[in-house]
Amino acid sequence: MQPFTQEQTSYLSGFMEGVRQIQAEGLPFLGQNANGQFTNDASLAVAQEETVHGTPIDDLCKEERIKHEQNGLDCYDTILAHAMENKFVEGDDLFRFKFYGMFHVTPAQESYMLRARIPGCVLKTHQFRGLAEIARDWGSGYCDVTTRGNLQVRELMPPNLPATLDKLVDLGLTSKGSGADNVRNVTATPTTGFDKDELIDVMPLAKGMHHYILNNRDLYGLPRKFNISFDSGGAISVCADTNDIAFYAVRLKEETDGLEPGVYFRMQLCGITGHKQFATDSGVLLTPSETIPVAAAILRVFIENGDRTNRKKARLKYLVDKWGIPKLLEETAEKLTFPLRHIPLESCEVPKPKVKHGHLGVYKQKDDRNYIGVVIPVGRTPVDMVDKLCDIADQYGSGEVRLTVWQNLIIPNVPDEQVEEAKKAIIAAGCHYSATSISGGLIACTGNTGCKFAATNTKGNSVELAKILESRVELDQPINIHLTGCNHSCAQHYIGDIGMMGVQVKLDSGEKVDGYNIVLGGGVDDDQFVAKEAFKGIPYSQIPDLLECLLKTYQANRQDRETFAQFTRRTDIEDLKSLMAANTQSIAA
Repeated sequence: MQPFTQEQTSYLSGFMEGVRQIQAEGLPFLGQNANGQFTNDASLAVAQEETVHGTPIDDLCKEERIKHEQNGLDCYDTILAHAMENKFVEGDDLFRFKFYGMFHVTPAQESYMLRARIPGCVLKTHQFRGLAEIARDWGSGYCDVTTRGNLQVRELMPPNLPATLDKLVDLGLTSKGSGADNVRNVTATPTTGFDKDELIDVMPLAKGMHHYILNNRDLYGLPRKFNISFDSGGAISVCADTNDIAFYAVRLKEETDGLEPGVYFRMQLCGITGHKQFATDSGVLLTPSETIPVAAAILRVFIENGDRTNRKKARLKYLVDKWGIPKLLEETAEKLTFPLRHIPLESCEVPKPKVKHGHLGVYKQKDDRNYIGVVIPVGRTPVDMVDKLCDIADQYGSGEVRLTVWQNLIIPNVPDEQVEEAKKAIIAAGCHYSATSISGGLIACTGNTGCKFAATNTKGNSVELAKILESRVELDQPINIHLTGCNHSCAQHYIGDIGMMGVQVKLDSGEKVDGYNIVLGGGVDDDQFVAKEAFKGIPYSQIPDLLECLLKTYQANRQDRETFAQFTRRTDIEDLKSLMAANTQSIAA
């Protein structure tokens, strides 16, 4: 080290003498205020405790500390390094990789799962083919349609992650923010733009929301995940009321508070059916152009005020439980350049009821062409099937497919004269379009073959279950059966006609086997209902017989043409079990 100069020595001597005088007179030490001016304010003499949006670092939960140490979007160099070393992610980067939609799913599979983002759930056939190429060249050989109208590819290995991410961009897609504490895939009514019953085309809004999130770095790293959905008022449900923010198109019947009659959006908040809660109407009515800025403002309020200490209390629902909707809206309004408009729900005309399983079969569009809803059992789509479906969409449609939150897809814009040929091609591709089949109403999460949280093989169980039931029971009305592997409820079992949550069941022999808790009578939108528990801890081996008896009991005891949901809601569970016992004895006799 060089010795101090005379000037430095004089400066330091004067500085220390000043400190001694301040201490001798009992005065607080000088600090600088926000304007850079020196002050003797004692509060500035104390070092400020570092926080994340007001939460002290020491109080953060594990995931929040990981994000604080390095933003998940900054882990791309690690992805590249691991690819070069053929090395799987470890430690805190397990969480950060999810910011790029890459999930290391060990121990279920020693590989990565890619979750893409499909804004508005719409894919051009070249994009669908490209995702299938990723699965064929580097992955499992199949794509999975998810309950957010999204696509996943499994069994990717470290060396192929950079090429996978690059190919997504080349296809006009991305996976950024599709996992971890981010806004998940933005969903929209799958028939929007051509649905003859809808009030407004919401695809521009869903895509606009998608791009707004991608282009604002501050909207990553929320307290927990966040879901946003746009319902056009069309015939098919997108389960918008299971989202943190649900925008429902409605028609204002007459001039109200200076607002002209026309199409607007009701904003619902805090849907989280895994916690048995649907979104609640906020009282706010928005123009289409107001939806995205309002959603962005709510996101920023959530970012600033959501719980970062307890992961179990970190969803928007819990902030609203603490504050109430009025305070959330008050905080939101402070971030907007326009006032929020409070209009009674009674002033709005809501759309017609949804068509149950309207995502399956052939339906007329508003331009007099047709869309065809295609059954893909539990959403699993082998790459050769993807190619065939894309061929059908190119030849008979407009080169586009729409994914649904029901794990099936829609081929739009088929002319009348080509419907029959398209239907034959769908059958030849190994799919079908029947709305009254058991397989048409199946929804299943990944299960324990690909997810460490799942207790059961949901996809395998569900496909086998459908084959057994379809050989024994003939339905004349659609029925949904949702199988979820754990209480995270990725398959949303509480909204199914029949909902099944995986558990491990201990037999009398002491052996543990796959089993399910079973709930009945769920529904969404205009048929909203949280399913009620009926059976607990049933081994999977007993479930085909149990559900066969349940469905036949429904058919034998329903009133007029009531639905399965209506029947199970009006029937006490113990009474239902008695009817099932009587039905079993009748069959045996």
